[in-house]
Amino acid sequence: MEGIDMTRNTQNDIIEVLDNLKNFLLEKNKKYGDSALNPIMIFSGDAVEMQIRNRIDDKLSRIKNSDELRKNDTVDLLGYLVLLLIAKEWADFDDILE
Repeated sequence: MEGIDMTRNTQNDIIEVLDNLKNFLLEKNKKYGDSALNPIMIFSGDAVEMQIRNRIDDKLSRIKNSDELRKNDTVDLLGYLVLLLIAKEWADFDDILE
């Protein structure tokens, strides 16, 4: 297949991407003061989960209306989805493994 390195190890790639996502989210959390899960609630009175869902909708709208898929938008979307999992206390996936 063109563009795909067939010598790559998918499991190693998954580990690399998730490690990098973890580092990205920890840095963003430090930079923004945990604002996603503990917002200061000055302008918005929405519950935390609803605020995260709104951010996801905004990001999806930006992706849909863009001519190209951007790395930043994709990583931000993954980050918001991780934060939604945390907000819903869905950190353990054993119950959905078959």
